[in-house]
Amino acid sequence: MSRAIGKSNASPGTVPEKIRNVGPKSAAWLKQVGIRTEADVKRLGAVECFIKVKRAGFRAGLNLLYALAGAEDGCHWQEVGAERKQGLLIAMDAAIALLPVNPRQGKSGAMGSRIVTQALGNSDIPKRGRDEEW
Repeated sequence: MSRAIGKSNASPGTVPEKIRNVGPKSAAWLKQVGIRTEADVKRLGAVECFIKVKRAGFRAGLNLLYALAGAEDGCHWQEVGAERKQGLLIAMDAAIALLPVNPRQGKSGAMGSRIVTQALGNSDIPKRGRDEEW
């Protein structure tokens, strides 16, 4: 007996609505922060949903943000255009900047600040003697 993927034989009232573009792991994260339906995603917006997941401590990547944007827009996450993605990143940065300071992290914004790495050559690394204070 074959059946279509994502379909269930249970009555519609008992099957939870699946959020478009979201797999089981991400769906569990969203459920734990109170986002259970596509209507919730549309009501809150992709950025707010993503921030809720991140603030809860889950290690979500930008693919989740784009998946939520696709659910909000009614398209596959890979169809979210470059301009929309850029707008999401700008909106996310703006929303993070408005978050209160997390006293445990001691950084501005509840999600912390971005870490910028820079490659150093050997000549850029300070040389210190054994007796010198750091």
